[in-house]
Amino acid sequence: MADLSGKVALVTGGTSGIGRATVQRLSRDGAKVVFTGSRQDAAHSLCDATGARFVSARVQDEADWEMLGRVISDEFGRLDIAFANAGTEHGDGSVEDILLENWNSIIGINQTGVMLTAKTAIKLMRENPGGATGSIILNSSMSAHKVMGNYMAYSVTKAAVLAMAKSIALHCATEGTPIRCNAILPGVVETEMIRAIIGKSPSPEAARAAYCSMSPMRRMGTVDEIAALVAFLGSDDAAFISGAEYAIDGASTAGMTGV
Repeated sequence: MADLSGKVALVTGGTSGIGRATVQRLSRDGAKVVFTGSRQDAAHSLCDATGARFVSARVQDEADWEMLGRVISDEFGRLDIAFANAGTEHGDGSVEDILLENWNSIIGINQTGVMLTAKTAIKLMRENPGGATGSIILNSSMSAHKVMGNYMAYSVTKAAVLAMAKSIALHCATEGTPIRCNAILPGVVETEMIRAIIGKSPSPEAARAAYCSMSPMRRMGTVDEIAALVAFLGSDDAAFISGAEYAIDGASTAGMTGV
């Protein structure tokens, strides 16, 4: 368990999957958590279970970030951890198939939304009582390195998020600001969405086997494993880690397994 007592954390896309598990983990480790998300029914149950604070906001909307920043500042007085997790692949396709409106939507959520998360987080972290401090974690993907031909926009945005983490880390360090930024790159993770896809497949057993085979470890990751990495990077134990990329993919991007 990471010791996050006294810290305030922000999680975007916190109502399902990795985001939901991270809200649960950070709360369990002692942090006060504010989260956004698209499923208000799930948000209420998560608040009841963890004591976290839900704020309805669109990550790609700058005005919503101004509102969310005020909520965090007025109600909590500081921000120590920001996990830019919200993302989508809805409407994606190949370079020949993707519609411009879908391209713009994915870019807006996966890329602009992450930038606005970090920009707001840095502003709040600079104003922390006792001086600037904080940890920003960006959720990239193994697709930043192993891109998909039929999910071009998703792959492009996840590569951009990785570059963004390094740029933010360099900016904060050279400014002399002790605010860290790192990227995590999950592989295939068994979320509710993946389980639903498996369940609707003609052969659920074959579908599960196909997902598991994408990792040399022959299994999918769990949302709790991803949340544990976020908690570590948000903790003081990771105080000298910035500008790093953490693959958490069961060796999927480590190299070729050979024949």
